[in-house]
Amino acid sequence: MAIEGKRTQRDYTLAFKLGVVGAVEKGEMTYKQAQDKYGIQGRSTVLVWLRRYGQQDWSTLAMKLSRAQPDMSKPLTPEQRIKQLEAELEQSRQQSLVYKTMLDVLAKEHGVAVVKKPSPEQRKSSSKKKA
Repeated sequence: MAIEGKRTQRDYTLAFKLGVVGAVEKGEMTYKQAQDKYGIQGRSTVLVWLRRYGQQDWSTLAMKLSRAQPDMSKPLTPEQRIKQLEAELEQSRQQSLVYKTMLDVLAKEHGVAVVKKPSPEQRKSSSKKKA
């Protein structure tokens, strides 16, 4: 029988493990935040679950995440915030390049022209110009 507050590996149901893995993979929390939130004692328990049940490759990514994502309870220094924003910007640039490439392939190889619908703000500004 487990002592209240201390849990063993056997206490966690598969549904619980999958829920934690899903939350971490969706970006709702880091694996360290999941450990704190759910009182998971083992330092590598959540990482083991991520490797076993997760959809992403957590073998090397986990180490990068533990260093790259600072503890959210502490405010970021300006240098940390800049580094975080630069990483997000680079990721956005790469994602944009992927989307542009996909649109080019659709247009060139399949003859499909994808037209972006204007946002509500764009619609309002264009209707003001016509008036």
